[in-house]
Formats: sequence, structure tokens, C-alpha cells
Amino acid sequence: MSEQNAGKQYSTGWIMLLALFTSLGPLSIDMYLPALSQMADDFDVSTQQIANTLPAYFLGLAIGQLIYGPISDRIGRKKPLYFGMALFTVASLFCVLASDQWSLIAARILQALGGCVGVVMARAAIRDKLDVQGSAQAFASMMMVMGIAPIMAPTIGAWILHFSSWHAVFVALVIIGLFCFLCVHFFFQETLPENRRLKLSLGQVLILYGSIFKDKSFRFPMFAGCLTGGALFCYIGSASVVLMDGYQLSQQNFAYLFGLNAFGIILLSSLNKKLAPQLCVIQRLKLGGFIQVTGSIIILSASLLSYAPLWLVMLGLFMTVSGIGFTGPNAMALAMSEQGARAGTASAIMGSAQFACGLLGGILLNFLMWSALFNMGILMFLFTGSGLLAIFIVDKRLKANNKVI
Repeated sequence: MSEQNAGKQYSTGWIMLLALFTSLGPLSIDMYLPALSQMADDFDVSTQQIANTLPAYFLGLAIGQLIYGPISDRIGRKKPLYFGMALFTVASLFCVLASDQWSLIAARILQALGGCVGVVMARAAIRDKLDVQGSAQAFASMMMVMGIAPIMAPTIGAWILHFSSWHAVFVALVIIGLFCFLCVHFFFQETLPENRRLKLSLGQVLILYGSIFKDKSFRFPMFAGCLTGGALFCYIGSASVVLMDGYQLSQQNFAYLFGLNAFGIILLSSLNKKLAPQLCVIQRLKLGGFIQVTGSIIILSASLLSYAPLWLVMLGLFMTVSGIGFTGPNAMALAMSEQGARAGTASAIMGSAQFACGLLGGILLNFLMWSALFNMGILMFLFTGSGLLAIFIVDKRLKANNKVI
């Protein structure tokens, strides 16, 4: 299918709406990153300790997606969106009122349980309406639009901190949650008609999870996407410690550099779309894997120097993070290509696995005793290297089955 034909399967406005729902995740994660040091001072803990609210958020994302997926396959996509957006808004208010580290962690888990509905429903809605080539184009388009969130989020957070305290960051998330709830009501149209819905009991859901996970057409692309995406979560969990504590960057300068790497995702997502007529999905997936591994090697090498120049670290981070513009949408398209009516459940498994990688990375960061830069570099290399191996397995399977996707 040509890029032109693929593009006719969806409208720009529809993709922007799905990207808005999906952006709740990066907004909730990235807006408060410049405030971690201020929050650590308020709660009288270290920056790394308050950064544990990040893996707590990843925990909520991992659990929530496993719940929303099969529910949406049973009752449709719109009702779960209503519930999730309402829960996100209320939990964001709980974050404003948090009085210590542990109450904030609890509120963040609830916030994630609500906010993760957007990413599950967006993936499922795309699979409801599009074929594999159209899905790859749509996921890339959505990633380009969604990429604005991590560019703007830290900058918005830093400017809020310039005029107010960290509490105001979560007030802003309350407002965003309300806006998304209204968008669900007025603009989102159901994509899963009743005659295609799965009537599943709890036991059947567990069986469905097992059957999807056993499906090699899903499992190996899922591993490829989740492992290469795990590098992003290592970056998010370490960025404030490495750049603000290690290189003494101000909140504003940290936000600008963080946004630069997020811009890289948009840049490579755009390039991913432009290369669609020349390179098939698996070729673009391999290209992204090589870019990410190269970037992680640069970071790991820089961490071994007595003093790593900031430009070298940023080069490695840019490649490792922006490479997701290739690996993310193409791995997703391959994983979802044969899931049909169970797309919501399959989307939930993949999303849960992605954030489980983020949770694992956050936990490991608390146990690694080397420098923050080396800790980040070694984890990024392990994730991207394993992801590239999974990509080669996907490629081998496609060739064995004489498939060119």
C-alpha cells in the first residue's frame, strides 16, 4: 500500500484527538521533572527518593492497561475513556494535596491508573479502523503530534515553578484532565461496533491474555518495542539527577535540553513516514534499533571518562531517545497486525509490558551504586541491545514465513 493510500484511512483531526489522550502519560511524567529537587527539599528526602514517584507511576500504568484492554473489547472504547479521564482528574487533585512522599506515591499510582486509558484506547481505535500499513502511518503521525507533550511539558513545568510551587504543576494536570474528559464526550466517536465486541468472562480474559501472548506474531514485536522503549524510561528516571545534579543545570535549561531529545522523537517519526515508500516496516524497525544501540554505547563510553563533556552525553541521549521514532510505531504496527477484535487486550498487554520495563528500570536505578551517568548508560545499553536482538528475531520469522511487511 502506498503512503498516499494509507494516509486516506484517517484524518489529521482524529489523530490529534488520539494523541491528546495519549499525551496524558508524558505530561504527567515530564511536567514535574524540573520540580523534583524542590519536592525533595519540601519532603526532606533525596532527589533520587522523590524520583521513585516515577516508577510508582509506571506501576499504575502497567496495571491499569491490563484492566482497560479486555474491558474495552467487551463494552467499547468510549466508556472506559470516560472513567479513566475522571479518575486521572481526581487523582491529580490528590497529588496537589499530598503531604509526604508516600501519599504522593499513592496518588501517582491512582493518577496513572486513570491516565493510561488514553494510550490503550488510542492503539485499539487505530487497529479498529486501519490495516497494518495504515496503522504504521497512524502510529507515526500520532507520535509526531504526541511528541509535542514531552517537549513542552518540562518547559511548562519550569515556568510554573518560576511563579509558583510544585503544587501548581498538578493543578495544571487537573485542568488538562477535565479538558480531556470534555473532548471524550464531544469529539470521540466509538470505533468498536457492538457486533465486533467480545463477550468475555474473567476466566476467558485470562485465557485470552495467554493466547495473545503465545502468538509469536505479537510476542516478538512486543518485546522489540518494549525493550527499545525501556531506554526512554531509564532516561526519564535519571535525567534530572544526571543533568541537574551532575551538570548543575537550572530548571529552565534542563527543560530545554529535555525538550530537545523529545523533539528528536518527532523528527525521526517524521522521517519514518517519509521513508515508508522506500523501506518496509521491518527495515525501518531495524534502522531505529541500530540508532538506539549506537546512542547507548556513546552514553556508556562517556560515563567511563573522568569528566564527560555535556555535548557528548547529549549526543548519545538524542540518538537513544529519538530512535524511538522508528522503533515505537513500527514495532506497534507489527505486534497489532493480526489481533483483530482483540486489539484492545493486545494493546493492553503491550502497553503494560512497556511500563513494566520502566518500573524495572526505576527499581534497578535504586540498587546500582555507580555514578548516575554510568547507571543510566548501562541500563540503556542492556535495554536497547536486548531490543535489537528481538528485532532480528522478528526479521528472521518474517523471512521464514515469506512475509514482507
